[in-house]
Amino acid sequence: MKDRITEQSSHYDHLEQMSVGELLQHINDEDALVAEAVRKALPQIETFVTAIEPRMKRGGRLFYIGAGTSGRLGVLDASELPPTFGVSESWVIGVIAGGDKALRHAVEHAEDIAEQGWKDLQAYHPTEDDTVLGIAASGTTPYVVDAIRQARRNGLLTGCITSNPNTPLAQEAEFPIETIVGPEFVTGSSRMKSGTAQKMVLNMISTALMIRMGRVQGNRMVNMQLTNDKLIDRGTRMLQDSLGLGYDEARERLLESGSVSSCL
Repeated sequence: MKDRITEQSSHYDHLEQMSVGELLQHINDEDALVAEAVRKALPQIETFVTAIEPRMKRGGRLFYIGAGTSGRLGVLDASELPPTFGVSESWVIGVIAGGDKALRHAVEHAEDIAEQGWKDLQAYHPTEDDTVLGIAASGTTPYVVDAIRQARRNGLLTGCITSNPNTPLAQEAEFPIETIVGPEFVTGSSRMKSGTAQKMVLNMISTALMIRMGRVQGNRMVNMQLTNDKLIDRGTRMLQDSLGLGYDEARERLLESGSVSSCL
């Protein structure tokens, strides 16, 4: 692993001797490199999203699969889509090595059990209209690599996000996305720049897909779930702007219909 960028030594040393201000400044300097790394991967991301869209319109699902930080970020992105866009929880599904327990606690060696990744996906009875996105900063995580290999062999569309070039994971995936962010501020701590890049790419993929699937009108989340006062107020103001209604009438219509889109 010494030749992997994600394992290379930090550009900084003697971190314990730095002031808080110096630590924060240098972390921020490194974080500033992430957006450019993601920008360079935009053609890869576009190709992947374009390939997913017709499958999802046929009823296919998108699975994220990862271990540790990568798995948690996948579950996070998937879990935010139903309340944000009013879609079923079955549209985008996050799968993490070690199961839900691993969201809060490290499950030792879960990522090393290669065959478990595909087993975990099989619990959802995948079809050829489904897509699997493997997330692994190193690009070598056995749980993820084997899951992508088996998914592709079974006719699913496959992609991945890695922070190293030319990895085993990228070789298995039909649509690899490589965000080369460089060595981490704390050597090997891929929860930092690599994790930030993964979060950005996941946001891009899921948001673009939700827009293409008709879950946004103009620039607004017109299908969001009205699960709290803030969202009810937001929806009310959307209707005020769109229909020229007073606040109380807009709110009443919104609560009766259940969503902004139903009122437009």
